[in-house]
Order: sequence, then structure tokens, then C-alpha cells
Amino acid sequence: MSRYWSSLTHGLTPYVPGEQPRMTELVKLNTNENPIGPSPRALEAIRNEATDALRLYPDPQANALRAALARYHQVRPEQVFVGNGSDEVLAHAFAALLKHDAPLLFPDITYSFYPVYCRLFGIAYEAVPLDEKMHIRIADYQRPAGALIVPNPNAPTGIALSRAEIATLLAQHPDAPVVIDEAYVDFGAETAIPLVASHPNLLVVQTMSKSRALAGLRIGYAIGDADLIEALNRVKDSFNSYPLGRPVQAGAIASLEDEGYFQQARARVIEGRGRLNRGLVRLGFDVLPSSANFVFARHPAHAGAALAAALRQRAVIVRHFSAPRIADYLRITVGSDGQIDRLLSALSEILGSKPAAA
Repeated sequence: MSRYWSSLTHGLTPYVPGEQPRMTELVKLNTNENPIGPSPRALEAIRNEATDALRLYPDPQANALRAALARYHQVRPEQVFVGNGSDEVLAHAFAALLKHDAPLLFPDITYSFYPVYCRLFGIAYEAVPLDEKMHIRIADYQRPAGALIVPNPNAPTGIALSRAEIATLLAQHPDAPVVIDEAYVDFGAETAIPLVASHPNLLVVQTMSKSRALAGLRIGYAIGDADLIEALNRVKDSFNSYPLGRPVQAGAIASLEDEGYFQQARARVIEGRGRLNRGLVRLGFDVLPSSANFVFARHPAHAGAALAAALRQRAVIVRHFSAPRIADYLRITVGSDGQIDRLLSALSEILGSKPAAA
């Protein structure tokens, strides 16, 4: 700490991102990166932007990208906001929409950036407990609230709500902004975007980092009523008017236009999730029903921290959280077939079991 820090800085407890270790022959299954890789058309578009034009600033409104997203999701361009990854989009939403006299509501087990943003922006919040099966219960949110943010599917559990459940949540809170964080929606959940037309308080946030394998480009976006989008733009232009560079915008547009590749890659990840689930169950794990590109699992006879450490010794990295209700769980990214086999083989060795064929 330094005497030159502001009082705000002294009081912050920052979010801790997933580790990016440098190890040889590493099986990295801790940050939910896509093992398939980006669309070749996206890569070509990014390379084509490496010209003298990089001396010029990009379009600050990213109009071509917003138009492409609007076509893809069947909304109007003025209903689309883009930013430097969904984390930045969420940060702008916290600043622009989620600070009210009544508390912000979100699940007690969820994306750990939410309480960090609340501390950063001075937002009072209440964490609503998941039920005993780690599900979000919509009825538990029928209480006074200034705003709500709910991830769908939830992270780190991977469990999804139906669109009908989200509609019920919106009906309970017609006068409060509701943000649905859909970082993993493409792997098996129903998007809430069709509800935007009838709910002016709904903002849906998505990312191209997961299902489109563009985590290195940092592309997030939000879809909602034009008035909500205007609020995000006001915050953005008070912070950074040029969040997305020229190669980023070109790569994102090309990815949206390569629908065949997107669907094939998405299906392969979903198939891999099934293989991973089956292998873990054969090894005695309890696995939550995931609609994401990861699974959340625990072994009844082994502590989560010990399993994570033993896997690390075998050059397999998974995510472990120390929070009391989930300390025995591991969040495991759906990797390639080879990575899944390496993980299951390592777990078999640790548990003293026969290898679990997926």
C-alpha cells in the first residue's frame, strides 16, 4: 500500500482472474477458453486489417459491428452496445443502471466480479442464496430491489434458467433494471434477447470470448431498449471512446458471418461436455447439470483443494474456489478430446481407480 493511494483504492479487493500459467505440456482447463479455435474467416479479417490504416482511430461507435449484431439478433442497431469484453460492458452497466436506493440482487454463488463492481461503484447489494441443489429460485427474488443481475447459465455452477423463468423475474420487477449475463448461453441455454422487445428494463449481455473463441480479442456486447443503451454510451464516452480497435471489429463481424463454423464448433464443445460428464460420473463425481462450456463437480471422498493440487502436480489446471458452499467443487473447462482424456487419466491415478473411458 502507498500513502498516495486514494481511499477508494485502499478499500478495494480486486477480482482474481483465472491463472495463466506457463508450464510445458500443460492441460489448461481453468478459464473456460474454447478448445476449437476461432473461425478461419475471422482470422483472415483480422490479418487484413494489419495495414497502414492502423495509424487511424477506429470507429468509436463501432457502427458496422453493431449493425451486424443487430442483424444477427434481429434487433435495431440503436439497441446494441459493444465494449472491450463483457467485463467492461458489465462495468458500464453497473455504473449506468444498477446503483439505486434499494439493494442490487444477485445469487450468492455466482460470477465473483459482481461484488467487486459493487465495491468499486459504491452499490449496496444482497446476495440471494441458491437452493440446496445449487439452482436459482426465481421466487426468492420476489423482494424489494433497486436492480438485479443474474447470469444465465450461472457461473460457476453452469445451471441455466428457462426464458419463461426470466420472464417471471422481469414481471416481478417491472420498475427495476434487470441485467441477464449470458456469457455461456450458446452452449445450451435459452437467450433472453426475445424478451427485450416487451421489457424496457431488460439488458442482455453476451461475449464472443467463449462460444466464438475470441477471448484474445476482447469483444462484449449488450442488447436492450435504446434508452438503456444510451446510458451505457454515456458512461463509455466518459471513460474510453475507442474500446474496440479496427482488427477487433473486423474479426467480430467475420465471426458473425460464419454461422456454419460457429454451429459446428458449438456442437463439438457440447459433445465434449457430454464425454467429460460421463467420465467424471464413472469416477464417482457428483456433476451439476451444466449448460455451459464447463462442468462443476465434486467427489464425495476428496476435498476440492486437494484434488486441484494433485491435478496441478500432473500438469492439469482446473479452477477451485474456496468459498464455503463450493469449496469441494472443481470447475473444469470442456477441453479437446485429448485434454479430457488427460484429465480423466490424471484423476483415475489420483483416486486409485481404473481409467474412466469417456
